[in-house]
Amino acid sequence: MTEDPLPIPVTLLTGFLGSGKTTVLNHLVQQPELADALVIINEFGEMALDHLLVAHSTESLVVEMSSGCLCCTIRGDLVQTLRDITWRFSRNGERQFRRVLIETTGLADPAPILHTLMTHPQIAARYRLDGIVATIDLATGTNTLDQHVEAIKQAAMADVLLLTKADLATDEQRAALAHRLDGINPAAPRWTVRNGALAPGKVLDLGVFSTAGKVPDVERWLKEEAYAESRFRPRAPDRYSPASHGRHRYTHGQREHGDVNRHDDHIRAFCFTVDEPIAEDTLATWLDVLMAFVGSNILRVKGILNIEGQDAPLVIHGVQHIFHPPVPLPAWPGEDRRSRLVFITRDVGRELIEATFRAFRQVPPQPEEHAA
Repeated sequence: MTEDPLPIPVTLLTGFLGSGKTTVLNHLVQQPELADALVIINEFGEMALDHLLVAHSTESLVVEMSSGCLCCTIRGDLVQTLRDITWRFSRNGERQFRRVLIETTGLADPAPILHTLMTHPQIAARYRLDGIVATIDLATGTNTLDQHVEAIKQAAMADVLLLTKADLATDEQRAALAHRLDGINPAAPRWTVRNGALAPGKVLDLGVFSTAGKVPDVERWLKEEAYAESRFRPRAPDRYSPASHGRHRYTHGQREHGDVNRHDDHIRAFCFTVDEPIAEDTLATWLDVLMAFVGSNILRVKGILNIEGQDAPLVIHGVQHIFHPPVPLPAWPGEDRRSRLVFITRDVGRELIEATFRAFRQVPPQPEEHAA
């Protein structure tokens, strides 16, 4: 079979129970832009996709997995599905799809799925994450974020937020949710969706590389201007310290002591910049230590880096403990040659990130040992 040498883009559609994911998906798969998409549906107590509608109105291919939550009990099935679909859905040696959409359950944590896409040896080489899209109910979204940490993570990690059920929301509910999302994910575009209808272009080609093979749009992908301090409400002090590591555990959105945090989602979103080129070994050591100590609290990292001795920049993308292999760009996207790293964290603030980086930059290089 002849395969496209470029990795297949994957869009992750997530959102809490009842937020309208399936309605959005039903609309998307009818659009010509997704006529060559393969859809993987993980159903777990939610309304099923309208299979007759899909079968008769598009040529989209649907793989339905209903044995459990995609982020845990059937991750093995996801790996097998992604591994096998390139030959299962082929015709005369040609793959019959150019992109993949995965609809998760409302309770799914996106991180384990992203880990699979980024690290599994049989998956990472064939697929690339194009973007994470999260649906949020305008009428009940604030209450959902109050009650469920899964919903906060879905919103925080998303590249695009789809605001649904606008006809059921009051002006006060809209304003409260907008203020809340300013703190959780200031960079993600927000699109109001009515009856699931939206232009596919708003949720496709969200990554640094597009399917059209254009010049990488790093500025759009990074959106560093959205992380200006002035946009945020006053931040609470960092709750992470080595002494408290592991102390803050969540169960279904509540702290172990039982109080639901209604005023501070513990999410920190900021852009960390470095003016001078970074030594490659300094970067690697810093990130290794950072991930080892607070990796589970770093929800997402995106960045463009100026590495010593290299003319072109590197792009990095990480999710919790896992980093995708750095991708070299053909050239800088503009005159700005600073390294810029966007962090979305939980209970880890800018101060800790900057302090640890400064500490590693100040460590003098160790002399090589010579055999006697």
